[in-house]
Amino acid sequence: MAFTATMLSWSVVEHRGRLAAAGELGHALQAVRWGADYLAKAHARPDVLYVNVGDGDSDHACWERPEDMDTPRRSYLVNATHPGSDVAAETAAALAAASVAFTGPRGDSRYASTLLKHAKQLFQFAKNNRGLYQNSIPSARSFYSSSGDEDELLWAAVWLYIATGHHEYKAYIAGDNNVGGVRQSLSWDDKFVGAQALVAKLILQGKLPNNGRHAEMRSNVESFLCNVVQHGDGRSGRLTPGGMLYLQPWSNLQDVTTAMFVLVTHADHLAAARASLQCGGVRLPPAQLVSFARSQVDYILGKNPMKMSYMVGVGKRYPTQPHHRGASLPSLTNNPGKISCGKGSEYFHRSAPNLNVIDGAIVGGPDNNDHYDDSRGNYQQGEPSTYTVAPIVGVLARLLHN
Repeated sequence: MAFTATMLSWSVVEHRGRLAAAGELGHALQAVRWGADYLAKAHARPDVLYVNVGDGDSDHACWERPEDMDTPRRSYLVNATHPGSDVAAETAAALAAASVAFTGPRGDSRYASTLLKHAKQLFQFAKNNRGLYQNSIPSARSFYSSSGDEDELLWAAVWLYIATGHHEYKAYIAGDNNVGGVRQSLSWDDKFVGAQALVAKLILQGKLPNNGRHAEMRSNVESFLCNVVQHGDGRSGRLTPGGMLYLQPWSNLQDVTTAMFVLVTHADHLAAARASLQCGGVRLPPAQLVSFARSQVDYILGKNPMKMSYMVGVGKRYPTQPHHRGASLPSLTNNPGKISCGKGSEYFHRSAPNLNVIDGAIVGGPDNNDHYDDSRGNYQQGEPSTYTVAPIVGVLARLLHN
């Protein structure tokens, strides 16, 4: 959730004017506030953050509507003795990014200040109490296991520097910390590309010097983007026969939407600086980067061998059986009575389309041969996620006003 909030806030920060022109800025800020409110409330004290509710095993054993959920709702926290610097730093990044989003036109300066206070406290808490959250909460290990905290700490420091301009965060960015090298993707588990892209933006805007660790991060993110647009070593995926960027069999589109967000955003900053992307001996103008992003969005929205939009509710043909409990079960309006865990499984095994259309959701997407199996049990391809759809908000805003 924190990564989703960060990416959605970043969309607002980068594309505020375009979202406003499309009549969507208010909706975007409303969505950011929804997530930021929750995260701020979860930050109960300066050194306490609630990070998980429920048990993944028991939750996955039941196919129930959210309103009927009766599996254990135990809350889990991280603190100084049971640290979770990865999730605390990501939450700091989310709240700092949200504070920047609410600082601009049609924002809320008082609310932004509140979020920033939480973000500062969470960064200090994370920096001073290192440890991965799944070591403090073992039940989380099988579901969203973290590979490290260095990316989140850097990501949070960059967002806090953007929000405050304070030397403390600038020093952390330039300090002797891991800056990630050239990554494969930007994801809920790996934020190095995001931090590198923000530093590159600050360099291009003349707000950070293009030397030392800063230059290293810019070089890293530009190498990543060269790989994305197929002018690198292939580390960030190859194109399928139908033209989709493909990195992994499990929810591949999560990596596509984040990569396209970084691509169009960096293209804009290159254009503003009258610069291009240098990929080996090839110089790519910003317009070419945006064109590649458009090809990926067109693929997602139906220009693909399956002739299927992978955004639910968009186009004439889209997935009808996303792996989503609320979409597949009757609504409370149509069936106000409780649907138990056992009864709900009957809806899971139905071959008919979901009863509710989850408009705007993006599923995991097709395989490396452009094939998609529209089956409710196919969670690798059919499960939608907030962290897949959040980045495309900014991409669509950018492409709408090309």
